[in-house]
Amino acid sequence: MSLFDNSPPSSLSADDLIGRPLADRMRPRTLEEYVGQEHILGPGKPLRTQIEKGQLSSLILWGPPGSGKTTLAALTARQSRADFVPFSAVLSGIKEIKAVMADAERARRIGRKTVLFIDEIHRFNKAQQDAFLPYVERGDVVLIGATTENPSFEVISALLSRTKVYSLRPLETVEVITILKGALQLPDRGLGHLALKISDDLVDEIAASSSGDARAALNTLEIAAALAEDGVITQQAVADAMQRKVLLYDKAGEEHYNLISALHKSVRSSDVDAALYWLARMMKAGEDRLYLARRLVRMAIEDIGLADPRAVEQGIACMQTVHFLGIPEGDQALAQLTIYLALAPKSDAAYRALNSVNEVIETSAAPPVPLHLRNAPTRLMKEMGYAKGYRHAHLEKDAVTDMACLPESLAGTAFYEPTDRGFEQKISERLNWLRNRKAQIKPVPSTEK
Repeated sequence: MSLFDNSPPSSLSADDLIGRPLADRMRPRTLEEYVGQEHILGPGKPLRTQIEKGQLSSLILWGPPGSGKTTLAALTARQSRADFVPFSAVLSGIKEIKAVMADAERARRIGRKTVLFIDEIHRFNKAQQDAFLPYVERGDVVLIGATTENPSFEVISALLSRTKVYSLRPLETVEVITILKGALQLPDRGLGHLALKISDDLVDEIAASSSGDARAALNTLEIAAALAEDGVITQQAVADAMQRKVLLYDKAGEEHYNLISALHKSVRSSDVDAALYWLARMMKAGEDRLYLARRLVRMAIEDIGLADPRAVEQGIACMQTVHFLGIPEGDQALAQLTIYLALAPKSDAAYRALNSVNEVIETSAAPPVPLHLRNAPTRLMKEMGYAKGYRHAHLEKDAVTDMACLPESLAGTAFYEPTDRGFEQKISERLNWLRNRKAQIKPVPSTEK
C-alpha cells in the first residue's frame, strides 16, 4: 500500500469537497474543463496528444502561481489511469523520497504506473534531485515537477535532460473571468447553490486584479461571497476581499530580474511611459527603493554616459533623496529620475570604450610603462632614462603635445569613439580637433649626440 493518497485531486467525491477552499473545489476534472494554456494544450498540440493517448513521460511544468500546474499534473495521471502521488519539496526529504520510490517500484512490478508530482521542485537541493534519477531512468515513476522558478537555474542538468519542460503562462483576464463565472454557476463544487448576484464589472475587476492567478481570483470571490449582503456581492465586499491587488513578484526570483530588465530596456529605448510603468510595478510589489536607485544610476552611466553628464548627478541626487525621505515621498524622486533618464540623449560609447580596453588587457601581454611617462626621483632612475623626453602639456601651445602616452605596441589605438548625440557631439568635435592639432605639431629636434 502507498504511503500517500493516490487519488488525483480532480477525482474527489462531493463529500470529500466539503469544507475545502473554493479554488480547490473548482479544479477541472477533465481537459475540456481546463481553461487556458492553449499554446501547449490546444487541439493537436504535443502535450494534449500525449495526455489524451495516455503516453506518459517525465516533464517539468514551469509557470506562475495559479496557472494550473497541479491540476494539469493530476489530469495527466487521471487520463492514464496511473497512481498519483503528490510530493511537497517543502515538507519532504531523502527519507520520504526513498519510501515513495519503493512503493512506485513495487507498483511497476504488478503493472501499475505511478505519476510522482513534486510541487515546488526548485526547493529540492542537488542531492535530493539526484535521488530521483535512477527511478526516472528505470521507469519506476513518471516524474512531473512544478516550479515557479526558471528550471534552467533551479533544476539539475541531469534531471532536465530526462524531462520535457513546458512553460505555462499567466492566465488572460478573459480566462479568469470564465473560471469565476463557472464558480458562480456550479452548485455542487462552486457557489451556484447560493444564487449570488454580482455585476459583470465586479467580476471583471476581480479577474483583472488577480494578475493571471486563478487561485487568487477564486479566493477573492469566495471572501466576497462571504461578505455578500442579502445575496448581493457589492463593490465594498469586493474591495474588502481584495484589500490589495495581487502582483506576481519575487524579489529573489526570476520575476524580479524580468521586471528590472524591462525597466532598464525601456529607459534605454527612450520609452518614458513604459519605463514609468515598470518602475511603478516594482514599487507596488515592495521592491527596495535603494536597489531601484542603484539600478537607475547604473543606467545613467551605461546608457547615457557623456551624452548627458548631468544624468549621473541626477542619479546620485535621487539616491540621496530616497535615502533621506523614504517611502512614499522618495518614490517621486525615483519617478522623476526615470523620466529624466528615458528622455536624455543616449550613448554607450564610454561603456564600450572601457570594455574594449579590458579586452585588450585580458588578451595581450602587459607592456611596460614608456620611460618618458615615468617619474625620476633618483639619480639612478634619471640615468636609466626615466622621464626623458617627457613634455609638460601646460608649457605647450594650447596645452597640447604630440607625445605618445600609450605603449608602443598600442600606438594609434582609439578606444573611445563618441556619438553625435547630446553633449557627446561637442566631445566629438573636441576630440577631432585634438587629433588634428596633434598631427600638426612639428616634432621636437632630438638633443641626443
